[in-house]
Amino acid sequence: MDDAFQTPIRFSLMAALGHRTEVDFRTLRDVLEANDSVLSKAISHLEKVGYVKVTKGYVGNRPRTWVESTMKGHRAYQNHLLSLRAISEGYLD
Repeated sequence: MDDAFQTPIRFSLMAALGHRTEVDFRTLRDVLEANDSVLSKAISHLEKVGYVKVTKGYVGNRPRTWVESTMKGHRAYQNHLLSLRAISEGYLD
């Protein structure tokens, strides 16, 4: 179990990103039905541990933020899912 995925928003964020898919902040906010502050904090936490990469830029004159899972983050998330599966199927070591 990975503590980085302890909160539902961080867990859902990694699920929404999938494997190396870059998604803009607004889309993530809408998909996850989260407010800006909560999502921003979740992204910051996952960025600190190296699980997501954040890119900032502009589309026209409007600032944009894109988030992408890193290879490290994707592996950690997959291992977390395997742990959850083992627990749910009763295969505790």
